[in-house]
Amino acid sequence: MMTMPRFALCTALIGAAASIAGCTPSGSGAPGAAALTPKQAATLDKQLAGKTPGTPVKCLPNYRTSDTIRVSDDILLYRSGRNLVYRNTLKGSCPGLARDSDIMVVRQFGSSTCEGDFFYLVDRSSGIRGPTCVFGEFVPYRKPAGDGG
Repeated sequence: MMTMPRFALCTALIGAAASIAGCTPSGSGAPGAAALTPKQAATLDKQLAGKTPGTPVKCLPNYRTSDTIRVSDDILLYRSGRNLVYRNTLKGSCPGLARDSDIMVVRQFGSSTCEGDFFYLVDRSSGIRGPTCVFGEFVPYRKPAGDGG
């Protein structure tokens, strides 16, 4: 007699989890990405405005980027001049990345950062190591040729 209520409870929990997992948060810019705050969405919109996404690349040579922008706990942007920005949606969330106060330590082999490479955060004041995070693909966003903006 105990199996019926337990089964019903499990079915209800599984159904609830499935409906939550199927939701795509608004303002994320990518399916399944964590929802962005208004400030994060504004940063992402500003950096990608007027640019169109290209074919994702697996690796990004270090000489190609001049600036790293932490948008959220799962989105990084790498600026390569005024007309090119690479967007990296991490393989999972990286708690604390958006704070932009921790130091990013990238575990890199060679002169490129690649999909699947790891990095971790270190608290700037205490030196305590934080979460280990994994890079996703690098999607280039370019301004169309002839667009002087």
